[in-house]
Amino acid sequence: MPSPRRWRFFIIAASFVFYAWWDWHFVALLAGSIVGNQLAALLIYRAPDQATRKGVLAVAVAGNLGALAYFKYYDFFVSSAAQTMERLGIAWVPHIVGVALPVGISFFTFMGISYLVDTYRGDFVPVGFSTFAAYLSFFPHLVAGPIVRPGELIPQFATPRDPRRVDTTRAFALIGGGLFLKVVIANYLASRIVDEVFAAPERRSSLEVLVGIYAYAVQIFADFAGYTNIAIGAALLLGFRFPQNFNNPYTAVSIQDFWRRWHMTLSRWLRDYLYIPLGGSRKGRARTYVNLMLTMLLGGLWHGASWTFVVWGGIHGTGLVLEHWRHDRRVELGLPEPADTPLRLWLRRLVTFNVVCLAWVFFRASSFSDAGAVLGRLFTGWGQPSPLVTTGVLAAIALGLGIQYVPARLGEKAMGAFSRLSPVLQGVALGVGLMVVGVMGPEGVAPFIYFRF
Repeated sequence: MPSPRRWRFFIIAASFVFYAWWDWHFVALLAGSIVGNQLAALLIYRAPDQATRKGVLAVAVAGNLGALAYFKYYDFFVSSAAQTMERLGIAWVPHIVGVALPVGISFFTFMGISYLVDTYRGDFVPVGFSTFAAYLSFFPHLVAGPIVRPGELIPQFATPRDPRRVDTTRAFALIGGGLFLKVVIANYLASRIVDEVFAAPERRSSLEVLVGIYAYAVQIFADFAGYTNIAIGAALLLGFRFPQNFNNPYTAVSIQDFWRRWHMTLSRWLRDYLYIPLGGSRKGRARTYVNLMLTMLLGGLWHGASWTFVVWGGIHGTGLVLEHWRHDRRVELGLPEPADTPLRLWLRRLVTFNVVCLAWVFFRASSFSDAGAVLGRLFTGWGQPSPLVTTGVLAAIALGLGIQYVPARLGEKAMGAFSRLSPVLQGVALGVGLMVVGVMGPEGVAPFIYFRF
């Protein structure tokens, strides 16, 4: 990267080739998002008055959300409307487009909106076209995040990255750890229990269903956190730092704490660009509860065009509202918070984890009837044979949960020891690690769960 300008054009071209490798037809969508958002940001920045700035922002955000709604939600809303009309006795056969969902559209749409809103708020000054194009199309975050704000990445494009200062040790640890999470833990649990339980819960025992629900919680963490670590590590090898996206989410002691640890870049995005603009906690207690619920319902819908995702968001929204209500009542009554003894902390973790797992059932199920079948089978099949509950499955679940309780300092010490090895020994260690992942992982490459969002 001796010349940042030439490098930007190269990385834009490389990122477009990367995106086109999936389906070249949607390259125009990515290019249109870049051109449209850059022009809108310049218009916002140069607008002569506040009314014009607000108008341009509204049109630009509507354009972003309109494209997202067409590709992701058109068929869903039309089908839902047709079903509602049918219940009312009105016959209507809607036109179903059936268009493929472009990979990464949810992520680069949210990043484009961040650029526009930050420009409108005066938090960021629009940059040159090539810089913004590199920001929005940068391949490590393009298809499934993390959602990187303009102020977090664009300033890094201004100066060359020094190859002698690249933190390769951390990058290799992130990529290697991400591969292990995805290829070994996530794929193993998906193939050995999760897919079979959710495909036909009525054929499985209650124990298999219960373990399958816990296995899916570990699978989706290992899958998405694994991908994110690979993406952050790949960017780091190029000298760029992305924000952390996961921080041991299953150690959370509340739903609020969970969202401070799970998909952290999305949580902050929803807080800063949805919850706070809705009024946040500034307009009274009741409005705060409404804003929390709306934010989580829309956050659920962002994940997929299905009412099951809305219910998933609603469960988390209900948890957040109840936690805020409990806190408000204690303050109102002048009661102090109970001391967080070790026993109470573990009880809070246990309750939080199980609420999160309950919500994951709706996230994973393709319909309400499927979710109901999974949950209903928890009560009707005890004492039956459970061949899917194997030592390997239980070990994978325990490993996926246990690594989240490993102190961070141990990882730092391990990376420090690795960095002191000679390049030859580092290469040998990495080669052995990749071989182990290849041997332990299943045949083929299972797609990442978040690629469809």
